[in-house]
Amino acid sequence: MTPQDPEPPAAQRVEELLSRIAFGPDGLVVAVAQQHDSGEVLMVAWMNREAVRATVAEGQAVYWSRSRMRLWRKGETSGQVQRLVELRIDCDGDALLLRVDQAGVACHTGRRSCFFTALGPAGLETILEVEVDPSRLYATGA
Repeated sequence: MTPQDPEPPAAQRVEELLSRIAFGPDGLVVAVAQQHDSGEVLMVAWMNREAVRATVAEGQAVYWSRSRMRLWRKGETSGQVQRLVELRIDCDGDALLLRVDQAGVACHTGRRSCFFTALGPAGLETILEVEVDPSRLYATGA
């Protein structure tokens, strides 16, 4: 495609992406959410075909909740949404990278990232403090 060629229709681009994703036997693929400008890894979740389609169409992260058995729009109860900046697929097609602009915290514990525990010389240590009381995040019920 040259710079003057028109972009393919959105539906065609999404179908091309879906054809390259190696969904597991459960119909899911792992999705890593990363803050687009800092590179900070925020969280890991799962997506099915419907979640991928919705994410691209809506421009914000939509995942498959294995516990609720339904689509889950990040921030639907907490307001801590992830605006999609770029979606990448890995070389094997078995993992997605969502480069996002995270509003607020990403973790249900009230921390910026779900990766707040590190192995240090003395053992496991908490490296990120709670920024928002989780009971305030989900006051509307999650």
